[in-house]
Amino acid sequence: MSKKLNIAVVGLGFGAEFIPIWQRHPHTNCYAICQRNEAKLKECGDYWKVDVRYTDYEDLLKDPNVDAVHINSPIPDHGWMSIAALKAGKHVACTVPMATSVEECLEIIKLTQETGLTYMMMETVVYAREYLFMKELADKGELGKLQFIQASHQQDMDGWPNYWPGLPPMHYATHCVGPVLGLAGGEAEYVSCFGSGTIREELIKHYNSPFAVETAHVKVHKSDLSVRIIRSLFDTARQYRESIDVYGSQKSVEWPLIEHEPLVLHTAKKPEQEIPEKVKCPDFASRLPEPIQRYTTKGVYDDDANTHLSFTQGAGHGGSHPHLAHEFAMALVEKREPFPNAKQSANWTCTGILAHESAMDGGAIKKLPVETLS
Repeated sequence: MSKKLNIAVVGLGFGAEFIPIWQRHPHTNCYAICQRNEAKLKECGDYWKVDVRYTDYEDLLKDPNVDAVHINSPIPDHGWMSIAALKAGKHVACTVPMATSVEECLEIIKLTQETGLTYMMMETVVYAREYLFMKELADKGELGKLQFIQASHQQDMDGWPNYWPGLPPMHYATHCVGPVLGLAGGEAEYVSCFGSGTIREELIKHYNSPFAVETAHVKVHKSDLSVRIIRSLFDTARQYRESIDVYGSQKSVEWPLIEHEPLVLHTAKKPEQEIPEKVKCPDFASRLPEPIQRYTTKGVYDDDANTHLSFTQGAGHGGSHPHLAHEFAMALVEKREPFPNAKQSANWTCTGILAHESAMDGGAIKKLPVETLS
């Protein structure tokens, strides 16, 4: 293609991590940035030499030169911002979760179907090197028959600002839901979730959500698989951990208990024994255009103090950022659906929303909307 895609980055905390990736990708241009805080907008624009700057999102959407928006705003803004962008004729890449309600998720699906525009939720874990390693083993048939998959995301969010205090754990569950359903190769059909423990009273009042930990079982649509997800955000002593365990008939892979330790690969041998070995997870930068390969192992700021806390705590999000940008760009260039597309993004997000509803309802089964199923 001759013309590069003009990407506008909205939200310059976590979002700033992507600016040089969009600048260096062979098919994209970081055309504009948007931030309510003028001082931060100027600082970031000057640092990365982005000249087109907006403090008002509606003004950005009126700019005919913007092909796509990359939304990195606070969680409560994801739904309405994505809907507004699609209505304005812009493609959308949005950080997780897709929205905060089932209704917003379904509206985004509807708009993509009506307009032909592309929506992709930028779920980091399904492009992290550990997930890519497990997916490669599964695709090659080395795992054998998949029997069970589970994922956990445990993080201490004390001290995080704005909407974070007391947030129900499953309202931010896509880092668990995405990888288990991605490996399973299907969508969630229904979910049952239980809450456990109690967070502090001053945290409960924000969302009327008491649970320290929420644990869900999810039935995979058109499959014999069920998967498990575990989430905690407050008052639970645990090092930051986004983990995936996948169990197959021939091989299984388990995430280490302590960050930065190697994965454990279990191989079935006969007679009845399983041989464990620690394995170094490979990097998958070779799948990317050369100008953005470096970003699988380095943050865009490297040792600069500007690095966003989520990137620091998340150990660089498994090298996922350039893979996410590349997938979105190539979906637009090749005129195909990205992974995850709007339906998959909605299914993953709604699984978390409905899981929390289930926990508040004593574990009652909640069915996913049919609009999110293939």
